[in-house]
Amino acid sequence: MGFQQGLSGLNTSSKSLEVIGNNVANANTYGAKSSRAEFADMYAASLGGGGNNGIGIGARIGAVAQQFTQGNITTTSNNLDLAINGRGFFAMQTAQGETVYTRNGQFKRDASGFIVNNEKHQLLGQALDDTGAPSGPAGSPIRLNNDGSPPQKASAVTLTGNMDAKATIPAVAIDFANSKSYNFVTSQTAYGDNGAPVALNYYFRKVSDAVAANPSAIPPVAAAGSQWSVYLSADGNTNAASVNTTAGAPAPIATFTYNADGTLPAGTVFTIPSIPGGKNGQPLTGVTLDLSKSTEYAGNYAVTELSGGGYAQGNLSDFLIETDGTVKARYTNGQSKAIARVQLADFKNLNGLQPIGGNEWKATNTSGEPLPLGAPGSGVYGLLQSGALEESNVDLTGELVNMIVAQRAYQANAQTIKTEDQVLQTLVSLR
Repeated sequence: MGFQQGLSGLNTSSKSLEVIGNNVANANTYGAKSSRAEFADMYAASLGGGGNNGIGIGARIGAVAQQFTQGNITTTSNNLDLAINGRGFFAMQTAQGETVYTRNGQFKRDASGFIVNNEKHQLLGQALDDTGAPSGPAGSPIRLNNDGSPPQKASAVTLTGNMDAKATIPAVAIDFANSKSYNFVTSQTAYGDNGAPVALNYYFRKVSDAVAANPSAIPPVAAAGSQWSVYLSADGNTNAASVNTTAGAPAPIATFTYNADGTLPAGTVFTIPSIPGGKNGQPLTGVTLDLSKSTEYAGNYAVTELSGGGYAQGNLSDFLIETDGTVKARYTNGQSKAIARVQLADFKNLNGLQPIGGNEWKATNTSGEPLPLGAPGSGVYGLLQSGALEESNVDLTGELVNMIVAQRAYQANAQTIKTEDQVLQTLVSLR
């Protein structure tokens, strides 16, 4: 019987060394998970039933269990590289339409625009429309098109800033070429319907000073802030032909009065007269100017927001994937747009997954069907990190120690066979 026990020990130790060797070989493989050989003892079946004096007949491999613990995350320079921080697997579609799963996020675009891994399998997710709402079925291959960003014409301009309450009223008539005829100027590039740029200059001129309250006057006078006018010129025009004119002279596009506390009434919004379009562009009409958040405090002139001027046509610059899996296209005009969302999969019994190579697994009856695909950060799923990869979770130091232990076990089992051989030699030599 000693030969059988020793031989089984050699087999299990050899298998253990194979598992350890595979772990060591994949210590630098992104998304790889370490494995562990699990042993079980063996006993001969007894026809007589119970008894506690049975002698085991060796050992066997009970299972090779993978360890799905989190690996360290390292950063890269590729925005399409993805790491899962937490639970979940990337769902991939093979050329045969089968779904497989991986933790290795080394992705790239193929010639057709699909996000694929090194096995040419396509990453699955869900397409999004311009509002970020789902526009296609879940679990579909994600495709990144080279579509550009169309131009957006100016529509609702918001100008937020501060007018100096200590400002004096200019003594000369408004003249865009004379900086002493206005108190403050700020610029904006607006865009027409064809994306042609139009340079706009907003000139602010103080019209009247603040009024102190005088309740004894007839009629009583309420406190009020200063009154200002804003003029507008297009394409850097510094002559009298401003956007708005009266008898050939520049006219304000709006005149407004601050409250006594330096704020403007809510809804201080004006419609700008027709603005000459840019090159080959139609005039801009219906553009509004919202000044309701502007203030008049004693201090420097400042503009904190000047938005709503539209933007030019933009070409695709690159892609960015956010922590919730949202894939955004970024364009040369500074715009970005959500186009898809990466979805993750998970299983109730991870050790039931069957490794198929290429850092991928497929579902089995033991693993059960995958949980419904979900967005990273929702439910049980971890978050994504773009421009990063998950390293192997192999503990190289621990594996080298395990290798020494398995080697010693192999040597010990070989020694039992040698000893059993010596015992048999002794029996044969008896006379």
